[in-house]
Amino acid sequence: MKAHDALQEFLAWMTAERGASQHTIDAYQGDLSRFLGFLTTHHGEEPTLATLGAASLSDLRAWLAHEQTQALTPRPGQRPTTRDKSARTRSRRVSALRSFFRFLARHKGVENPAPSLLATPRTKKPLPRPLPVAEALEAGEGIGMLEVNSMAQERDKALFLLLYGGGLRISEGLGLNVGDFDEALSTGVFRIRGKGNKERLVPLLPRVSEALTRWRGFHPSPSRNEPLFPGVRGGRLNAAVAQKAMRQWRKSEGLPEHATPHALRHSFATHMMEGGADLRVIQELLGHASLSTTQRYTLADEALLLDVWQKAHPRASKTAGDR
Repeated sequence: MKAHDALQEFLAWMTAERGASQHTIDAYQGDLSRFLGFLTTHHGEEPTLATLGAASLSDLRAWLAHEQTQALTPRPGQRPTTRDKSARTRSRRVSALRSFFRFLARHKGVENPAPSLLATPRTKKPLPRPLPVAEALEAGEGIGMLEVNSMAQERDKALFLLLYGGGLRISEGLGLNVGDFDEALSTGVFRIRGKGNKERLVPLLPRVSEALTRWRGFHPSPSRNEPLFPGVRGGRLNAAVAQKAMRQWRKSEGLPEHATPHALRHSFATHMMEGGADLRVIQELLGHASLSTTQRYTLADEALLLDVWQKAHPRASKTAGDR
């Protein structure tokens, strides 16, 4: 069996059995396709299952080193990546290799311990960068007003208000159907399918409910099985379109580049924490598997306090006259 065929089976398994996000699938496909391409060049022929079973730890390290060298080498018109970003990418590639070879062992009888011996580089986890409360509250209205027709205006208002009001990922918001909103109206909560196909409950806030109800009046086909947020040509709204809409609003308001749809999720968590919400509650609302992930918001709050102190306190920095 060709290794590329096994890769396609692995990706299908990740989608159907593991509930992996499309982002993860795309990243793993890219990484593993590059790995198989490296083996093709290395061996002079297309790799098979036997090739994968015989791949040594040196082969895997050689591929990772090759990719790192490529990332850190400037290309015409591009800047090289930072070492920390390269480490994060390497960590993902190691994870992809391990997952792929575990699949091969369980489903194809290919036993190879080499991937489990790879060291995972330590990476700095970036702190969440939320929007100020005023900008987060204004996002839905501001983004919607930049649209050219009333349907798109009401759709964007409702979408971005939902992302902030519920702490949703953009993929989770766009994955909702009209029937999900109908259920939320009757129960007071959305049932959200997050990473790993895990379900969590997110309260439907009155202001979000009002915006979604108004949007449904503009919805071109508001039957239960239709996407809650469709594109202008029908079908589910593409995340790239929503991201572009927020990017245009960000530029018009002079906001920093981290003002993205995901920043609204960070804003939800940060503003909840600042309001006194328990970390465990925030963890449940965000759907984090580990509390340590949620605790990043406390670190972000501490970093903000330190930044304010350094800018405002007269003894925050030493000058020549202080010595």
